[in-house]
Amino acid sequence: MTSRVFRRIAVTALGVLALAGCAHNPVSGDRDFVLMPEQQEIQMGAQANLAVLKEYAALDNPALQAYVNEVGQRLAKQSERPTLPWHFTVVDTPEVNAFALPGGYVYITRGLLAYLDSEAELAGVVGHEIGHVTARHGVRLQSASTAAGPGAALGSILVPDMGNQAGSALLQTLAQAWTAGYGREHELEADRLGAAYLAKTGYDPQAMIDVIGVLKNQELYSAEQAARSGHPQRATYHGTFDTHPGNDARLRQVVAEANKFRVSHPREGRNDYLQKLPGLYFGDSPDQGVIRDNALLHEKLGLAIQFPPDWRVQNRPDRVVATSPQGDALVELVQGPKNDNPLETVQKGVKLDTGARYDTGHLGGFPAAFAAGAHQGKPVVVAVVVFNGTQYLIAGMTRDTATYERERSALRAGINSFHAITPAEKLAARPYVLQLLTSRPDLTMAALARQSPLGVEAEGQLRLMNALYPDGEPRSGQLLKIVQ
Repeated sequence: MTSRVFRRIAVTALGVLALAGCAHNPVSGDRDFVLMPEQQEIQMGAQANLAVLKEYAALDNPALQAYVNEVGQRLAKQSERPTLPWHFTVVDTPEVNAFALPGGYVYITRGLLAYLDSEAELAGVVGHEIGHVTARHGVRLQSASTAAGPGAALGSILVPDMGNQAGSALLQTLAQAWTAGYGREHELEADRLGAAYLAKTGYDPQAMIDVIGVLKNQELYSAEQAARSGHPQRATYHGTFDTHPGNDARLRQVVAEANKFRVSHPREGRNDYLQKLPGLYFGDSPDQGVIRDNALLHEKLGLAIQFPPDWRVQNRPDRVVATSPQGDALVELVQGPKNDNPLETVQKGVKLDTGARYDTGHLGGFPAAFAAGAHQGKPVVVAVVVFNGTQYLIAGMTRDTATYERERSALRAGINSFHAITPAEKLAARPYVLQLLTSRPDLTMAALARQSPLGVEAEGQLRLMNALYPDGEPRSGQLLKIVQ
């Protein structure tokens, strides 16, 4: 959870998708009556970019940013829209994703970089996103819907931004696309275009299939994790398909179209890419706090809170959400205003039905206000605590009364666990970082996993990071990514 949790993507100027008149599709050349003029598209992208960077901060790593931008700019010059004001940004989130805005704004997450294994694979992801922009897939989407997050069946208890309730139809639409994809045909078109950009820039277009394979393996591993834990599967990068890319005839066909641009000695750039990664955070960063054993440990904010041990915890940019294994109860934490009136906040900042009860007291030794009631008929308990001059809202909600009776103790224990971080917790809050290791002749992934701080998931994660999933072993002398 970042310290900017109330900054939400909300750009009212982007609400209109279809304007009077028509434009030409830059890829097909056909007239398309749902497209807006290019200058309007660029303006929309610039405005939306400001909102995105409030939600997902740009990674503070100038060398890596320059490297990704240089790769992106070379690819964009080979696209059908080389004169767009292209921008390529690494955003500081552990999510495994990449996405684009109309007008030439492309983003790749810090979390995705950990799973790529070469500059060619990086170019494959970036080229795919450039393809979405050049084909104007974003502005061609007409239905607005938001991506479902944890606890979506319950809804959000807490008002996400007191004083700014405006929404953006375009960004809501793209939020769905960034998670679920633009549809089979548009994804294939982005792969076809991206493969051509790869080949024209000196990479093997086969890297497009390779990187989709990396991401498909990540999706399969996520499904295995979900099956073991009983939790819903985490969202994965939208560019993957239902089948493995090696078995997808259509994908192979569209990528093969780029062979006419193929160079005799394509660039892979594996070593150059890997050398940019040491020191990069893996998982949560100190800016958003880290999750350890279902506890949020936030050294920068000075707080800690323990969520129920068997619940799924997601440290999102705007809030931390813990969801019960059955998906019928949740606890969420968000940062509130900087004042010392928690009662006013709980009365105005929490959406409760008529008849809710309010009280004041202390939580973790700090001034607090409490509420109990219902939200659209669902039982709710809420605390607002004043800590270091800032309020924090902690709320628990269940699907129905029977669930509340079952989870009452877990909800209240989670809320009541809020406290100032201890010295021992500060040590546990040390973030994980990527480093490089040269493999020895006798090194196995199982042995490497035993030295990793990632616990039971270490071997699977390390295999994914090093293109060795599901059961590969490293070669002697191979440069490996590890987590320390």
